[in-house]
Amino acid sequence: MKKRLTMHVDLDKFIPATNEEKAYLVQMRPSSTFFKDGCKRLLKNKVATVSLIIIIIITLASIIIPIFWPYGYEQQLGMQIGKPVDASYNNLFPMQYSESELARKAAGEFVMPHFFGTDAAGRDYFIRVIYGTRISLSIGFFASIIVLVIGMTVGSIAGYCGGKVDLVIMRIVDIIYSLPDMLMVILLSSVLKQTELAKVIDRSALSKIGSNIISLFIVFALLYWVSMSRLIRGQILSLREQEYVLSAQATGAKAGWIIKKHLIPNCISVIVISTALQIPSAIFTESYLSFLGLGVNAPMPSLGSLASDALNGVNTYTYRLIIPAVVISLIVLSLNLFGDGLRDAFDPKLNG
Repeated sequence: MKKRLTMHVDLDKFIPATNEEKAYLVQMRPSSTFFKDGCKRLLKNKVATVSLIIIIIITLASIIIPIFWPYGYEQQLGMQIGKPVDASYNNLFPMQYSESELARKAAGEFVMPHFFGTDAAGRDYFIRVIYGTRISLSIGFFASIIVLVIGMTVGSIAGYCGGKVDLVIMRIVDIIYSLPDMLMVILLSSVLKQTELAKVIDRSALSKIGSNIISLFIVFALLYWVSMSRLIRGQILSLREQEYVLSAQATGAKAGWIIKKHLIPNCISVIVISTALQIPSAIFTESYLSFLGLGVNAPMPSLGSLASDALNGVNTYTYRLIIPAVVISLIVLSLNLFGDGLRDAFDPKLNG
């Protein structure tokens, strides 16, 4: 046995480790990417995760429910060909049936209930809210894509080129900032109705949404990209001084290739976050424009137009105003909270 006070070396400590001992001691972190790390941080944020689930549920409901729902958004249930108008379908309260539907239920036939009742024209209010949600979400997503494409292109060019190009683009951005967006929407809507473009729209597949929404998209393309372009310009101004950009320039790479392969991927977090926060802004803009009568053409509903129509009977049918208002608030709040979660998860400056 080894003595306690001896200075001899314990040779047992120099025996080679077994494979099991090596596997236990070596604990390497699995390889990951910036996107995977951001997704892990995002999922740890319970508020952002719940908001994402709500957005997915609302989006899927607006896509799937109209496929099998027996009522159409413009179908007036009290009007049938060859029969007199049945006024009992008008202004039904939630889960209430008309006289003819009660007779059909008494005969043993299944009748789909009106979850939110019907409006003054006898149209199922639930499916109109679903279609209104679809329209509002579509406008929000497409407007954000327009803002993303224009803002990313202009901002990247201004940030990379610098000099006179940057000066000219930024002065244009300052001029656009001074234009009132609501006034531009109203003017464009009025002008489009008086031009041949309105007739072309009425004869195309865009006739259901009308020229007002087209003018809204034009305003988004003209005005709303300036904030996105400034953010991307600021990022690229700092990134273009990095060594890998200088290396790419030294090898003869063109400016477009450097922007596409190096600069844009390195500021993707700012792009994703700004786009996610732009969607609720676009939805809210469309909602209150529809509330003012500058939205989609009737009978196509949007959440704003449904809330505007509900003002006529707000004292008797208050729920018709509350339902679209709650849906708008839920969508906008969920998207804002999800955008904040994206910012916290993907912004490298906040991770420390």
